[in-house]
Amino acid sequence: MKQNGKVWLLGAGPSDPELLTLKGKRVLEQAEVVIYDKLVGAGILSMIPDTAQRIDVGKTAGSHPVPQEEINRLLLEYAQKGKRVVRLKGGDPFVFGRGGEELELLSKHQIPFEIVPGITSAVSVPAYGGIPVTHRNLSSSVHIVTGHAQKGKALSIPYEALVQAGGTIIFLMGVSALKEICQGLLSAGISPQMPGAVLERGTTAYQRRVVGTVSDLYEKFLEAEIKTPAIIVVGEVCRLSEKFHWAEDRPLGRQRVIVTRPRKRASILSGMLRELGAEVVELPSIRTVRLRRNTLLGQAISGIAVYDWVVFTSPEGVELFFEELKERRVDVRKLSHLKFAAIGSATKKAIEDRNILVEYMPSVYNTEYLAKGLARRVYRKERVLIPRSVKGSKVLTDILAENHIAYDDIPLYDVKPELQHPIELLPEDLVTFTSASTVKGFVERFPKADLSKVRAVCIGEQTAAEARKSGMRVFVSRMATMESMVEKILALAKEKDKS
Repeated sequence: MKQNGKVWLLGAGPSDPELLTLKGKRVLEQAEVVIYDKLVGAGILSMIPDTAQRIDVGKTAGSHPVPQEEINRLLLEYAQKGKRVVRLKGGDPFVFGRGGEELELLSKHQIPFEIVPGITSAVSVPAYGGIPVTHRNLSSSVHIVTGHAQKGKALSIPYEALVQAGGTIIFLMGVSALKEICQGLLSAGISPQMPGAVLERGTTAYQRRVVGTVSDLYEKFLEAEIKTPAIIVVGEVCRLSEKFHWAEDRPLGRQRVIVTRPRKRASILSGMLRELGAEVVELPSIRTVRLRRNTLLGQAISGIAVYDWVVFTSPEGVELFFEELKERRVDVRKLSHLKFAAIGSATKKAIEDRNILVEYMPSVYNTEYLAKGLARRVYRKERVLIPRSVKGSKVLTDILAENHIAYDDIPLYDVKPELQHPIELLPEDLVTFTSASTVKGFVERFPKADLSKVRAVCIGEQTAAEARKSGMRVFVSRMATMESMVEKILALAKEKDKS
């Protein structure tokens, strides 16, 4: 008899992936099946492993395309198949998340489970809006209330008790009932001048807040055209948002950036952007697949003594080449006669991290400059080994051939598009591309999207040329470095803020 699997009810927090707990990240990375709601942030969805089966149940406040009973059944079904199942929910599973209902069926069938709490939007969204839910001089209690009634039932909120208790009142899932909520509070005796706020899409680059009083908040909400997801805060603490706001004040606090680099290479650029306040969504558009049973590479390594130069055109190439050496039990000292060339600073670093100094790197990080520089440095009797992608540019080998330089162009890996589960592209997004391959993978990932609306930040002209083929609005960094790409993103964000 097959042993049952296990279910984790995992709170994803409000949206910002850096607010996911360490335990939540570990559990998500080990998942085999992930059943998730629509309110889970795009940055967190991008952390789901490629090997996991994803099931979108699409739940938002007031919209349940997959009934709760069906969700419960799915959890049970996959757990009984022996799977590690993660039920990924926005906020916290037990704060109006119906987590208790999902455990009922699991408990009945003796399915093991764990609860991984998440940071509730009731606390985090006000914090990102500059509103402390408690303050020693203003509020000593917090009341979290659902503003959403069960299907077929009227909204039932104890307004009198809330007003008498004082403190801060948080209404979750209550935007559609905002007018009724304000009227209920006023009828219960709350001061018409009591501050209130509606906070939209909290913790994201597109968060907005409307602050007013209970008597005029609904009108301000309509004027601002606030949409869900949003929460309502009522209490004296709302006055503090004007001097405590901070999230949108960061250099990239109003900017979402989609990073398309392969997952292993995304962290440097993502880290720099997050440090400046950007909402970063890591959405790898390509993955590197090492070629197995690589006879040509094996022959080149066996005959490494005949080469004088090794040329690398990517950090991935460096990593996979040395993996191959290790698997074939080739001592690195057999490379001592070789000179090494790198296409750019990231590739150079990958080589020099192995205590091998790079002989040549072009001043402009592209294939043409690399090839022309090699043509001036490689002697006619020397031979060049180029372990690289199957889809490597012919510019390199054409220029070497024109200069009568002997070379072996050895396929080391292939680049495949990542096609799983695209996110919704927003007009104000910036999408970063660090190679023509990442552009091609992105285009394949969004076959039906209007790419003319995509604002592409490209690392160099070759990458930009590929992006222009798809009609994207292209911006090119001054230099082919991560730092220069960040500078370009900062400049674009400043232009957007001025407009």
